[in-house]
Amino acid sequence: MNNNRTCQQCGYTIRGRSDKRFCDDTCRNKYHNRVNTTDDHLIRQVNSVLKRNRRILKSICPDDMEYLNCEKNGLAVKGFQFGYHTHGYSGEKGMYYHFCYEFSYAFIGEGDQVMVRRHPKILPSLE
Repeated sequence: MNNNRTCQQCGYTIRGRSDKRFCDDTCRNKYHNRVNTTDDHLIRQVNSVLKRNRRILKSICPDDMEYLNCEKNGLAVKGFQFGYHTHGYSGEKGMYYHFCYEFSYAFIGEGDQVMVRRHPKILPSLE
């Protein structure tokens, strides 16, 4: 048995099975929480922005309207971040639609107007 094994979290000497990596459950949990927190930080940040964008689009686009035109600045004032969307689609007439889950938005005119549309068949209500 190799007595030079150390815990991957705290560095103490490990006793027991030869394939044991941590001295106890506390160190094992701390290690995996630290690793997962570091790896998932960016994903959590992006998901937070996407959820906020969806919440803003939902607040301005009633369920009974097919689409709505609004000011780009009006969305930006509410905290909408145009650089974040779930996917995109090039439509007819060269218009590009940015999607944020079941909502799409496209810049019209000189780019200061935004057309927002809900696509209920793409994604059912998340509430």
